[in-house]
Amino acid sequence: MSFFSEFREFAVKGNVVDLAVGVIIGGAFGKIVDSLVGDVIMPVVSKIFGGLDFSNYFIPLAGQTAATLADAKKEGAVLAYGSFITVSLNFIILAFVIFLMIKQINRLKREPEAAPAPAEPPPTPEDIQLLREIRDSLKR
Repeated sequence: MSFFSEFREFAVKGNVVDLAVGVIIGGAFGKIVDSLVGDVIMPVVSKIFGGLDFSNYFIPLAGQTAATLADAKKEGAVLAYGSFITVSLNFIILAFVIFLMIKQINRLKREPEAAPAPAEPPPTPEDIQLLREIRDSLKR
């Protein structure tokens, strides 16, 4: 078996294709979670805690005096712990959503299947039918 035919066989196996689809969907799902956290949850958290914006929480390491993280990064190194808080919150939300999905899948798997309908008995073979007719005629 040549190298290329062996590679082709590996690449088109179901597991590799399933993994590729999972990675693509996971990337798209990650973007959805980022948007959920950045555009929906973090503004609510910010409002609850008096206008906090975690994305602009940083410690300047090069003596910057900038007011925003982007400006401070242009001036030198910063410790952007607000970004870390946001990414950590993304992870917690993503893990919780995946937990709920897996829990639902497991619940659906546990439901008992309906009992199969009783099958009709197979037709009686001709020789058995003939023997029954002979028996009945002898009884008469």
